[in-house]
Amino acid sequence: MSNNLPTNWTTATISELIPHDGIFIDGDWVESKDQDPNGDVRLIQLADIGDGRFIDKSNRFLTSRKAKELNCTFLNKNDVLVARMPDPLGRACIFPLDKQNSFVTVVDVCAIRLNPETVDPRFLMYLINSPDSRSSIEEYKTGSTRKRISRGNLAKINLPIPPYNEQKRIVAKIEELFSELDKGIENLKTAREQLKIYRQAVLKHAFEGKLTANWREKNKDKLESANELLERIKQERDASYEQQLKEWKSAVKAWEENGNEGRKPSKPSEPVSVRHVDGKRGNSYPNVWASLPLDYLAAESVLGKMLDKNKNKGTPRPYLGNINLRWGSFDLTSLKTMRIEEDEVARYSLKNGDLVICEGGEPGRCAIWAGENSSMFIQKALHRVRFTKSYHPYFAFYFMVYAIGAGLVEHLFTGTTIKHLTGKGLGQVVFPIPSVPEQKIISTKLDEKLSSIEKLAIEIGEQLSKLEALRQSILKRAFSGKLVAQDAKDEPASVLLERIKAEKSGAKKRKSAA
Repeated sequence: MSNNLPTNWTTATISELIPHDGIFIDGDWVESKDQDPNGDVRLIQLADIGDGRFIDKSNRFLTSRKAKELNCTFLNKNDVLVARMPDPLGRACIFPLDKQNSFVTVVDVCAIRLNPETVDPRFLMYLINSPDSRSSIEEYKTGSTRKRISRGNLAKINLPIPPYNEQKRIVAKIEELFSELDKGIENLKTAREQLKIYRQAVLKHAFEGKLTANWREKNKDKLESANELLERIKQERDASYEQQLKEWKSAVKAWEENGNEGRKPSKPSEPVSVRHVDGKRGNSYPNVWASLPLDYLAAESVLGKMLDKNKNKGTPRPYLGNINLRWGSFDLTSLKTMRIEEDEVARYSLKNGDLVICEGGEPGRCAIWAGENSSMFIQKALHRVRFTKSYHPYFAFYFMVYAIGAGLVEHLFTGTTIKHLTGKGLGQVVFPIPSVPEQKIISTKLDEKLSSIEKLAIEIGEQLSKLEALRQSILKRAFSGKLVAQDAKDEPASVLLERIKAEKSGAKKRKSAA
């Protein structure tokens, strides 16, 4: 905390601010066995504690009888609640609910009760959430995986305390400025949501064929029929299989010397003519378009290699996992290696134009690999899809972006807590098939339109960051005495602290005498 405080300010710990009838305690240890969904006492949790606001989202209860049996501390309206675990660590809010003996809180939330006539609870909340306080909390945090701050360490932090009247002026000014900031933030967030809706509308427009409707009309005499498209894709898939088979046969002899024969390429499934997606899925394509499930469209669709830490054969090679895949791009800053034998290279390596798709985590998230050689591999968390020359990979990528956003693939996910898009599920995703020139036109137009949308989204994100930085700047100025003017007539904060101390001492003596 700054030592350059105004004349009438002082420093104090939280404990020094607590009146004789106040509290500065951890929440209660309430286990699952103590809870009752039909109870009349609500258990306030970490999820309820926002950064400067009470979120009010938890739904856990216990009975009054159990709360008294556990000797729980009931919360009062205007108590300051501090989260002793992230995120962020040490965030504080005012408890706003007003019903006696109806709320307790979990042990990882610290409760502070002040005398509002000596220390404004809102002042303390803003102070705890200020940059300097957060910095002090960081210094005192403990734990390796799960960071936390103990109440004991929280009690060690010296806080800048102004006179009581100045506390009120600071709170009023902060809330005036924050109100303006919040309006700006709300407007930007609304714009960001509208941008998402517009983005999805652009994709929908494209995959309903409306984006290229005029082009099709002008070129209707030159377009292949849907059946011609399907037949050409079948021929290309068969040719791709024959090439894979030829390469496999020529390599088998060398692999056999190492005791392997590799995996024989699988013959493509015979395509079924699926002219349109099931109308229940909310999609319809132009009549001149064909459509096929991925099983009958892709030249290859492969799930990545299972990691085997005990394997000591093969060359260590870099691989991509779920963590490396972003929407539309790859993060190659934290690559690891796994051992790949020569007979596995063709199956698990990537080539320029491959569509890489997440199997789990955020199933369907995807990007096009633009590498020029086969030096990168995929782990089991990812699918690799390779198309023939008659299906443009970026058209497939944009369709997946659209289909995931529109909820057209969710029915193919498996799992409850963690969703997965298995090879079987991915193979059932039905892709539209316009002519090759139309695929390229759609991809190019989407590149242009979505790039503009992305640019606007980035600008909105930057503006939101600036407003958040301004919020922190306001708090920093507030608690260094630079936000509002000082008044020499105000009772000095040191006198205020002496009054709190004397009041606690007197209460203690009265209690002893009784």
